[in-house]
Amino acid sequence: MSIADKIFIDMCRDIIDNGYSSQGQEVRPRWNDGTPAHTIKRFGIVNRYNLAKEFPVITLRPTYLKSAVDEILWIWQRKSNNIHDLKSKIWDSWADENGSIGKAYGYQLGIKHKYSEGEFDQVDRVLYDLKNNPSSRRIMTNIYNHQDLHEMNLYPCAYSVTFNVTGNKLNAILNQRSNDVLVANNWNVVQYAVLVHMFAQVSGLEVGELVHVIADAHIYDRHIPLVEELITRESYDAPKLIINPDVKDFYDFTTDDFKLENYKKGEQIKNIQVAV
Repeated sequence: MSIADKIFIDMCRDIIDNGYSSQGQEVRPRWNDGTPAHTIKRFGIVNRYNLAKEFPVITLRPTYLKSAVDEILWIWQRKSNNIHDLKSKIWDSWADENGSIGKAYGYQLGIKHKYSEGEFDQVDRVLYDLKNNPSSRRIMTNIYNHQDLHEMNLYPCAYSVTFNVTGNKLNAILNQRSNDVLVANNWNVVQYAVLVHMFAQVSGLEVGELVHVIADAHIYDRHIPLVEELITRESYDAPKLIINPDVKDFYDFTTDDFKLENYKKGEQIKNIQVAV
């Protein structure tokens, strides 16, 4: 069993067995038929992934690497807030008639700020510090910009990353206010694990830990039977992440520079309803 599978199974079991149900409360999300989408949740989940030991993609079902990488490049590399710059349809329901999701995600990372060394956006500041100030305890990003929340079609879920170099290893803490465990948990883990790998490669560092901190880790009511079935499946050894070693500039990465070697996994869950 992969470590990522064990972490996922234990988390789901804990949420289902010990979580708090929102039944009886007024909730914002709805199913397509208009029914309130209730959840069972745990507060303050912290999962640690040793990226030097294995790549944390679950094997219980597929997580599609290229789509996950395309989305993380859309946000962090292209710094886009327009779904026309993204191949998948994940964000379509949050976009306006022009394809914009408002001043959210990539838009926030692309805003330039003044520093003593010059002007940087948040991504370029991280890249600069990893090469020039690796011992800094100030290497972080935050896209939960309160003054722009009213112009965001969706408030950021994964909103802050703190990077920390220990020895020659790059570690990161991903802070997430809310996480739909079935739909998005491993998706987000894979994305930010890849991001740490990219930043480490272009900065001459090795990968260390990814720590995923989730304030509200929840399973929707209609997802509980699916999760119960998923976590009883056979698990396999973790695959190996292969990255094109010739890429030395973060802005040169493409989805074709990543692949999973020996990725054995279970069948995809079909027809998952998504609450909006």
